[in-house]
Amino acid sequence: MTAAYPWLVADVGGTNARFGTVAGPGAAVEDVRVLPVAAHAGPAAAVRAYLAGRPADTPAPRSAAFALATALDGDRIELTNGAWSFSRAQTQQDLGLQTLLCLNDFEAQALSLPKLSGDQLRSWDGARLAPRDVAAGTVMAVIGPGTGLGVGGVIRAPGRWLAVPGEGGHATLAPGDDFESDVLRAARREFPHVSAERFLSGIGLPVLCRSVAAVLGQGEDVSALAPEHIVARGLSGESAACSRTLDVFCAMLGGFAGNVALTLGARGGMFIGGGIVPRLGERFFQSEFRRRFEAKGRFQGFLAGIPTALITDTLAALSGAALALEQADS
Repeated sequence: MTAAYPWLVADVGGTNARFGTVAGPGAAVEDVRVLPVAAHAGPAAAVRAYLAGRPADTPAPRSAAFALATALDGDRIELTNGAWSFSRAQTQQDLGLQTLLCLNDFEAQALSLPKLSGDQLRSWDGARLAPRDVAAGTVMAVIGPGTGLGVGGVIRAPGRWLAVPGEGGHATLAPGDDFESDVLRAARREFPHVSAERFLSGIGLPVLCRSVAAVLGQGEDVSALAPEHIVARGLSGESAACSRTLDVFCAMLGGFAGNVALTLGARGGMFIGGGIVPRLGERFFQSEFRRRFEAKGRFQGFLAGIPTALITDTLAALSGAALALEQADS
């Protein structure tokens, strides 16, 4: 398949859709804009809004890659945590595209890893990482607490990178101590299945906070708090329930990340994407995340050798979508 330039690349989550353009071979993603998903009827409408903001003489895209926060199977696509429901073939026709690739958002996030440079990452121990330089056969993993919780992996194969998409965010969440067992028990009064996403995401933070408050039993009413308010009150110390929620969030995220690293054999590194963790700042790096990442009994030594790093560039998945087009073209 030959993907004609210019390329349109998109990273579509439950809340925001990020768009960018690749002008030609080897070019970086440029002209990036972020549009709210809820403000547009579907991807075609959002693309038109994005293109309308560019100069009139700008060439229309001829190929596109959409990274979408959902499982993909067939022509019909529905966002897991968003309102868009659309036909892949009809969208390609409506936009006049020669090529349209649709991939899971964490397939694109995984493919972004070999494109990342040191200034787009903050490693746990401060070491400078170079994901693109891992040896052939090495697996790297990425998780991302955003609106939902994404999980993916990428393997370096001879001459290319192979993404391993999945829906690991919907796997059952495990407690790491008695307090977390009580928090999960409280959540199960509301939800029969408590997945990792049910706590470790934007839609999950309010559930986690309500459950933590119930276990603390101090009478604090957190029922109306949005995720951004939970983070702000937790960081400021204004709310005991919100502060403890951030501690539990980081610890359980570490345990979950360790599970993913073990499952994929991710010796090349575990990378944290999404929009929530960067908002925590130093609180994340002072948390129980890394200790819980390694706390896997006989395999603690295995995990101790796996680096962990925060992806500080929230637009990184766009380069992964571009790599998907590049590799489809090779």
